[in-house]
Amino acid sequence: MRPHNPLSAVSAAGVVCVVAGTLLSASATPAGAAVTCASPVWKAQFYANTTFSGTPKLTACDSAVNENYGTGAPAGAGLPRDNFGVRWSVTRDFGSGGPFTFSAASQDGIRVYLDGVRKIDLWRNVSSTQSKNVDLTVPAGTHTLRVDFVAWTGAANVKFSYTPRVTATVDKVRPLTPTSVTARLDNATAKAVVSWARNKEMDLAGYRLYRRESGSTTWSYVGVTTGTSLSDLPTVAGRTYYYEVRAYDKAGNVSTGSADVPVASIAVAPPAALAAQGLDTGNKLTWKAVPGAVKYSVEWRANDGSIRFLGTTTTTGYTDTAAPRSEKRTYLVRSIDGAGRYSGYAGVEVSRPVAAPHEVTARADADRAVLTWKVNPAKDGSYYDFHVYRSTSLPVDTTGKPVRCDVRSTTLADGRRQYTCTDTATAAETTYHYVVKGYDNGSRESVASNTASVTTLVPVRDLTPPAAVSGVTAEATEYGIALNWKANTEPDLARYVVYVGEVLRDDDGETVCSGAEYAYLNKSTTRYLYSAKPDGGEHCFWIDAVDTSGNSNYRWTKAADVRIVTALDLTPTVPTPPGSPLYLNAQTGTGSAVDLSWNAVEGATGYRVYRWDRAADRYEPLTGADPHAFTWYTDTTAASGTTHYYWVTAVLADGTETAPGSDWVPMPPTTG
Repeated sequence: MRPHNPLSAVSAAGVVCVVAGTLLSASATPAGAAVTCASPVWKAQFYANTTFSGTPKLTACDSAVNENYGTGAPAGAGLPRDNFGVRWSVTRDFGSGGPFTFSAASQDGIRVYLDGVRKIDLWRNVSSTQSKNVDLTVPAGTHTLRVDFVAWTGAANVKFSYTPRVTATVDKVRPLTPTSVTARLDNATAKAVVSWARNKEMDLAGYRLYRRESGSTTWSYVGVTTGTSLSDLPTVAGRTYYYEVRAYDKAGNVSTGSADVPVASIAVAPPAALAAQGLDTGNKLTWKAVPGAVKYSVEWRANDGSIRFLGTTTTTGYTDTAAPRSEKRTYLVRSIDGAGRYSGYAGVEVSRPVAAPHEVTARADADRAVLTWKVNPAKDGSYYDFHVYRSTSLPVDTTGKPVRCDVRSTTLADGRRQYTCTDTATAAETTYHYVVKGYDNGSRESVASNTASVTTLVPVRDLTPPAAVSGVTAEATEYGIALNWKANTEPDLARYVVYVGEVLRDDDGETVCSGAEYAYLNKSTTRYLYSAKPDGGEHCFWIDAVDTSGNSNYRWTKAADVRIVTALDLTPTVPTPPGSPLYLNAQTGTGSAVDLSWNAVEGATGYRVYRWDRAADRYEPLTGADPHAFTWYTDTTAASGTTHYYWVTAVLADGTETAPGSDWVPMPPTTG
């Protein structure tokens, strides 16, 4: 039997598609049915004779004419082993045409036709493979190739190929001009994207793209590609450019330029309609979308005139949640196009309102209500005064007139201020709900505080204070001053108040603690930890018991009730250098961790975190050799039962470090 490449088993009248002797696809189609093979795939027709007469036994799609049937018949075609014929044909677009080599080899006969004109004729029964090459020129456009092969007797094989001749001395035919050229501006990259239809030449090597500015006749080379599109960033934004495409072949022949297609690049403008609102959550900026912009840069101008970067956004708004309250801030916003080019600035000025008062509480003083609240001037803004709003139902209405009351304040040991207001325009045995709003010197109110509720009593005065707190002890520890005392037993005991202050002498020569209220504690509490910095400073404490009528021994405190304690001195022996651009904040985190955070430093490539090691008498690095990439760090190795000191430095591009920002944090024992 003749060796051959097997075809899928189909009926003798079937239609199949083959690739170099193997099937592409197959279906049971009548032999007379029309078969279409997509160019440049060959259509192969199998005949049970050598005259190609009658209806083919099989029609197939074949990617190449390259078969070795041996001494047998084509599998699955229903042909005899001798005296059969196969006809291949293909119609394709040769583009600009040019010089080709037709190569034929067969046993037995082969004839090759171009548009019906015979170009190769080896039509005889032979005992070995015969071959022939013909050099010819294929005209431009669409042409049909046909290969007729017959096997008379004995072994049978056939091979035909047509290839372009690509040497520069032979091929002088340049490719056709590229067609269907289009161009558009890709907003995401600010680039012109030029596309075109693929040329049909078989010897095509690629395409070259050229650009000229509107009004100029000089073309600039952009780039080369084997694909059908290429992107280019126009030289100057805001101008119109024209593009043309030229095809070139393997012999170096170049087509004429395609039709010129324009692209108008966009020079992004500063954001329009930039507006700002000072909100409790931060300073909110909004603006209109800018044509050509893919994102926006938000910055602000510092008092020294320098411009500080805040961030970028792809939306038309940005909220500066870290903006200080009551401080006018000038914001600058720029548009950025897809190539990273910036517009000029648009500016706006705004300030954030004061914060809502914290820890608002209310208690009954007979038929009156006494309110207290706290604010932190360092963070909450510059308060001009406060408005107190009252209602007998929830929620509290803040649209009416505020309550008139005598507001008094005191400064707490941690720098916060505590305010007290007594509402005397209340009825006995009535429940009232209160909220407090701060306002600045421009009468801008904060958002409302938490709601504090109280039920007033009948106007019967209790003037007897609780017994003085006894058994008070104060101990200096590595993590603060630990206070303990015996519990009072009065049934109307409301709370304990811890006072922290300076040691003074009164007119009688007795020692007193001149301090401010520092902490309000639940009546069931008999201990308190004052987080004093362990710097060897002297502190004095006394503890007052207050009943539900507000009675206490505040005015009658004697020296015996005061506890004077000198804090331990754990101050690092290495002083912190001045002039750091970093503001470090250290606070206890979850479990035994310490959470550190700091501001970003412009130009920094990263940060290094250090912790004071008393045993080694130096600051030890926690973040390793490589700079830390973020503006936060969690120290999970900090031991409890002591106070920790930290440094953070910014690492600059040249590898140097800035002066460190510093902070400290006490870590009480995790148990006990």
